[in-house]
Amino acid sequence: MSEEREALDLSLTGALNLGGLAPVAEWLDQKAPHEIAEELTRLKPVQAALVWRMLPRDEALEVFEELDSVQQQELLSGMRDSAFREVVEEMDPDDRARLLGEAPAGFVRRVLAGLSHKERAMTASLLGYPEGSVGRVMSPEVVTVQESTPVPEILDVVRRKGGDAETVDLLAVVDRSQKLVGVVGLSHVVLADPGLTAGEISDENAPTLEVTDDAEYAARLVQETNRLGLMVLDSQSRVLGVLTVDDALEVIEEADTEDVARQAGQLPSSSHYLSTSVFQLAKLRVFWLVILIAAASGTIGVMGLFETKLHEITALALFIPLLVGTGGNIGAQAATGAVRALAVGEVRPSDVLRVAWRESRVGVFLGVVLGGLAFVAATWVSGLPIGITVGLSIVLIAVWATTIGSVMPLAAQAVKIDPAVISAPLVTTLVDMSGLLIYFLVSGLVLGI
Repeated sequence: MSEEREALDLSLTGALNLGGLAPVAEWLDQKAPHEIAEELTRLKPVQAALVWRMLPRDEALEVFEELDSVQQQELLSGMRDSAFREVVEEMDPDDRARLLGEAPAGFVRRVLAGLSHKERAMTASLLGYPEGSVGRVMSPEVVTVQESTPVPEILDVVRRKGGDAETVDLLAVVDRSQKLVGVVGLSHVVLADPGLTAGEISDENAPTLEVTDDAEYAARLVQETNRLGLMVLDSQSRVLGVLTVDDALEVIEEADTEDVARQAGQLPSSSHYLSTSVFQLAKLRVFWLVILIAAASGTIGVMGLFETKLHEITALALFIPLLVGTGGNIGAQAATGAVRALAVGEVRPSDVLRVAWRESRVGVFLGVVLGGLAFVAATWVSGLPIGITVGLSIVLIAVWATTIGSVMPLAAQAVKIDPAVISAPLVTTLVDMSGLLIYFLVSGLVLGI
């Protein structure tokens, strides 16, 4: 029995391996929805579906919403029509739109066909906004209050409308034409003077979003303003929805995951690592590896141009790995820093000259430190002329690598390309090639060859 308890405490897989449904049910009773969802990702689709069906209805929906879109599709695809319709009907419209945005056309038709008219209309409206816009991820279910509503009556409005809303913590105060007047929090309503109206206690200067704003920009604005959410408006300032802090965090997580993938030189994936097939993982990585190997061929070309120099002074070849490795690492650091600064809004493409000047000075500092160390090592191994060549080359390569590594993401952003595409491996490859060119040019000046 102690062994069974130990397996039960470790994981859902351990509970399944004990045999029977009782250990699984006991394990499920002890875990929160997000913990159950995490364990479901480690199971085969058939096992995951079996375990999910054991959950009470309300908890099953919470677990379902914690899964990524690929796993949600797998669960739904194995359900009968009645259960299928029940689950998709209970989903929040924004979560449903996110699911359908990445699903095959046949699956989308089945979902839309199983929805009530009201839910289908809300989902279709969200899918009608541009991909990547805040309109795709906002919730259209917002509690609106007329500006003339007395404070004591606001809670009555919340009770009447709040059951279907994404949140009741934020209320949109509107005029007769449904244009936003301001935003008020539920706590503010509770503490407000009963003699005032909704318009008088609302925050008229609360930041808002336009429905076509970039979703990542909108999510980071929620984060920066430390608010529970931001109202989303149309071009006429009418309330269309709300981007809540939990949805904003999901957008930021997805954006950061995509940036990390691109910075590592691979295509981003929306599915859980353990539920992604080996073939799919390889496919995500091979695209950029092909590009990088093609770019690396330029390094071979540079070495071919200076083959005579290498034959004349073979000591030059000893330090090529040191130079290209150092330059590539410096460039990758600069590129990663620039992508991060762009993502959080610390710099803009218009700051390119300031960034280039700043990073070039960083490169000088790094070059002096690293070049000094390389000078000592190269002098000790191959003599003073080679030491001067290697040390001076590293200084120049460091300045070049920091400058180009920081400028490329800003340039990409300026021409509407995801700056994360300027991945560390790509910058490393380009700096390798140009660093060799700098090295051989310096050797020609110092050694006279």
